[in-house]
Amino acid sequence: MTVMLELSGAAKTFTMHLQGGAQLPVVSGVTFDVRAGECVVLSGPSGAGKSSILKMIFGNYSCDEGEIGIHHRGTVVNIADAKPRHILDIRRSTIGYVSQFLRAVPRVPALDVVAEPLIATGSDREDARQRAAALLRRLNIPERLWTLPPSTFSGGEQQRVNIARGFVSDLPILLLDEPTASLDAHNRGIVVELIHEKKQKNVAMLAIVHDDDIRNAIADRVVDVRSFAAAA
Repeated sequence: MTVMLELSGAAKTFTMHLQGGAQLPVVSGVTFDVRAGECVVLSGPSGAGKSSILKMIFGNYSCDEGEIGIHHRGTVVNIADAKPRHILDIRRSTIGYVSQFLRAVPRVPALDVVAEPLIATGSDREDARQRAAALLRRLNIPERLWTLPPSTFSGGEQQRVNIARGFVSDLPILLLDEPTASLDAHNRGIVVELIHEKKQKNVAMLAIVHDDDIRNAIADRVVDVRSFAAAA
């Protein structure tokens, strides 16, 4: 299987500017890969750096040392030293991110929130809305809510819109940060099905999940981030 994502010696340290520039090491020596068609799950206690690793890969956090190779448009790009415009291009065409919280433009209807990633990459608007509708229906978002902004929804409904937005595209890499955290058992099962369907399409996925049953259901490999703990 093709290596789609590879970290080699990646490290992150935060500088506490309001505390005299104190340094807070988070992770160091982060080294693992994710291949097409598999789901790798990061494990470890809260605060161990799992979300920081995902944010480094997505380019939200800078990578202070090492390399983060992304298989993008037939070549490997080191996102650790990529220019902002390259990072934006990678996000549009190669790597998706489902965070724990939905961030959407106020007053935009849920249907358009989910369809937007497809429209942004050139899909026909009506086709994009149809694909968005199918996912919202599958994730049990009532059709009467589709024309309303997700900010009016419950936490669980917002997270299902967030999941639909993340899964609607056919991007080859997908990052999942606690995608099932606020869902009931039935909808957690649907997300597991969606993850397995992405595997069948050779999508490389890196996930954070704290639920043992979900981890066992989706993980092809588990990477314990405690082995990358940074020395204080």
